[in-house]
Amino acid sequence: MTKAAGRGTVGTLPEGLGDAIRDTAAEIAALLSGAADTGIAVPGSEWTVGEAAAHLAQANELMADIAAGRGRRHGDGTPQSLAAANALALAGFAERGAGPLAAMIVEQAEAFLGAVADRDAREGREPAGPGEPLHTPLGPMDLATLGSYLLTHMLGHGWDLARALRRPHMVDRRRVELTLPFLITAMPRVLDASAAAGLSARYEIRLWGGASFGVTFADGRPVVEARTPERPDCTILTEPVAFLLMALGRRGPWGAMARGGVLAWGRRPWLAPRFPTLFAAP
Repeated sequence: MTKAAGRGTVGTLPEGLGDAIRDTAAEIAALLSGAADTGIAVPGSEWTVGEAAAHLAQANELMADIAAGRGRRHGDGTPQSLAAANALALAGFAERGAGPLAAMIVEQAEAFLGAVADRDAREGREPAGPGEPLHTPLGPMDLATLGSYLLTHMLGHGWDLARALRRPHMVDRRRVELTLPFLITAMPRVLDASAAAGLSARYEIRLWGGASFGVTFADGRPVVEARTPERPDCTILTEPVAFLLMALGRRGPWGAMARGGVLAWGRRPWLAPRFPTLFAAP
């Protein structure tokens, strides 16, 4: 495998995404290096620090394999099947040591970036080219969206590990914006159909700093687009870290609003607290 490119644009990945993947993996590894006891419980989870780190190491390996064309089945895209697949994978993987898992998380993040560089070299694509769809646990994606998926996954569990170990987390505005391609792709696939039943509404979602997207519901069916809808019923302006934590089920809307991290307006502003509940984080 070709060694992953240095800092800067990596093949089909948008500018900054390769660096964010590499840096996030390194910061998670640094968190783990200070963990004397990986049996500590992760707040809000059934996993320990060691189990969460093992899951991250396995997930990074899975993403690297997908990018390299060695796709493996991992659930059917529903939250229940992904949870079952994660539990089965963890049961067959005994490593819970901080050092080995930290090394594997970094190694497999680099393997992903190397696979992207290899694929680009073989196929002769220019940076930011579209690429062909790849099969992932949450449906078909191109390489750039898969990279955004990898980053999103590491940030969510990196946040969990930082809380468990009482250390600073690595989630920031720049990295959250790089998760948007994955989140926009994944939202319709993780819809909570019962929560969205009958809903017709146009949402405009804005992050502090400028990034935005739109979600339009028609009788409970969502269309998620990078552009925002005309005449939205509800505009939600949210601090980026709060947005990602709500999207990943780590924080509820009322808590985020109480902290001043969410503002809403429009013809139907009362729809704002409902928005995060319309999706089931995998």
